[in-house]
This record gives sequence, structure tokens and C-alpha cells, in this order.
Amino acid sequence: MKLFVGVTNNDWFRFLAEKTRKRSNFWRPRSRNDFKALESGDIFLFKLHSPLDFIAGGGVFLRHTFLPLPLAWQAFGLNNGAPDYESFERSIFEHREPSELGRQLGCTILVEPFFWPRELWIPVPTDWSKNVVTGKGYSIDTSVGEALSEEVSNRLSGRTSAESFEAGEGTGDRFGAPITIRPRLGQGAFRVEVIDAYSRRYAITGEKTLPALEAGHIRPYTKEGPHEIRNGLLLRSDLHNLFDQGYLTVTLDYRVEVTRRIREEFENGRHYHELQGQRLTVVLRKESDRPAPEFIEWHNGIFKG
Repeated sequence: MKLFVGVTNNDWFRFLAEKTRKRSNFWRPRSRNDFKALESGDIFLFKLHSPLDFIAGGGVFLRHTFLPLPLAWQAFGLNNGAPDYESFERSIFEHREPSELGRQLGCTILVEPFFWPRELWIPVPTDWSKNVVTGKGYSIDTSVGEALSEEVSNRLSGRTSAESFEAGEGTGDRFGAPITIRPRLGQGAFRVEVIDAYSRRYAITGEKTLPALEAGHIRPYTKEGPHEIRNGLLLRSDLHNLFDQGYLTVTLDYRVEVTRRIREEFENGRHYHELQGQRLTVVLRKESDRPAPEFIEWHNGIFKG
């Protein structure tokens, strides 16, 4: 297992700690390069700005990606560490010129974050330098990394409260040993995972107009559908609505089915009927990420054919 100690904005930490968020977006306003220090399931730790030279919490690393500001807010909302979009945007202005806002924001997506009270904060590792600007990685194969991992594990294994973890479940056993874990996705993380899995391309035609695309569940979360890539499709917003209402579905061989009821009920829909029988343009290379048969079959059951 690896750990990364990231230098953290104190106001961002304080806001999320007070709200006890279930997931967070550790955004980097000037990030231009991908973050490769961790793999999914490793631990990202929050080191507060000096003079508070302490590690005050952390989270399970899911992935690093780049998102336009509006999409980052749409996906994570308050989990960006701000009370509203205007405050979020102002916090970016502190590091960028307004003319730079078209550039995408570096987003380190964390799930199951933990925020420790002051008495549990960990002093920075012995080899920490005041010159560290963004953060530093540690492997548990080193003495310093092993000692830090033990400090973190000791604190987390003692937690029985589920307040700051996904789905209201205790996670002490999962963090009691230094092992890489598979993070569970929340709604925001699910959306980003699907967007990136589909290479930001509309699943049916392959177009890349990201603001018009939405990550949809095949089987809704409210109907016991999981936040998993294999239960997701990246669709244009209008087709997402039709899909959710059963006017459109996808077959097991990844072809589009459009019901005649669109024409009958709305006296329209020629553009949608042109999609009938079309195979998805974007079929994920990794077979385990492709739409799962059990979710497709569930959706076929609500199709208004």
C-alpha cells in the first residue's frame, strides 16, 4: 500500500470536517499533470498548511481526472469544500486569473474521507521538508512509511461511528491493516468514473460535447442499482431522460431500441426513431466495465415497447 500526504487548504478541510462529508474532491487549481502517486484504494492524507504541521485526516483515493469547473461542481457540490458555486469559483480565483477558468480543474477524487479531531492529528513525518508544496508519497516498505501507516491504521481501527463513511457502514476492519482496498463509489464519483470510462464520448454516436452528456444508471440507484461502471451509460441529456422513463433501451448486443410510443404520445420523435437498431458507437474495451447483462435485462423490463 502507498500513502500520499497532500498539502491541504485549511478552509477546505474545516468546511468538510464540520459537515462530515461522505466523499470529497481534493481539487488542484494549477494542476496540469496527471496524479500518478497512488493507485485506486490507496490512502490520501490531508496535511494542513503551516504553522499547522499535522496530518488531520484523509480518504481513499479513487482517481485523478480533469473537469471543467461547472462539471466539478455538478458532480460533487458541497464536497468540493465550498457552500455554493460562487464561493467555489472565488476560491479558484485566488490561484488563477479569471481568463484561465476555461482550463480544466485537476480533481483528486476521494471516497470515505475521515476528519480527525485535534487530539488525533499526526505530526508530519520526520523527513517532511518545509519546501514541499503539493505533497509527498510514502511506501509502507520504508521505515517512515510503515510508521505513518501504523499511526493511520491505529486511529481508523478505533472508529466505530459511521458518520463519515459511505452508506452508513463502519469501516474499522477495513483500515485496521495496511492493505489496498476497493473504494465504493458515491453518486459524484460514479458520474466521473462513467465519463472517463467512455472517454467523454456519447455512447450512441461518440460525440464529445461534454456539457450535454450525463452519466446515467441502467438500473436506478433507487431501484437497487449500484454505483458501478457496468451499470452506467454516458448519454446525451435528452436521451438520458427518455432512457430513465423507458422510452429507449439497449439490448444485450448493445443496440438501441426506441419505442413507437414516443410518436404516439408526443406526436414527434423522428430524430429519436432514427436511432432504432443502431449499435453503441462506444463499447468499452474492458469487458468487465461494459453494461452488465443483468442490468440491461432489468431495463428491458421497463421498456415501453
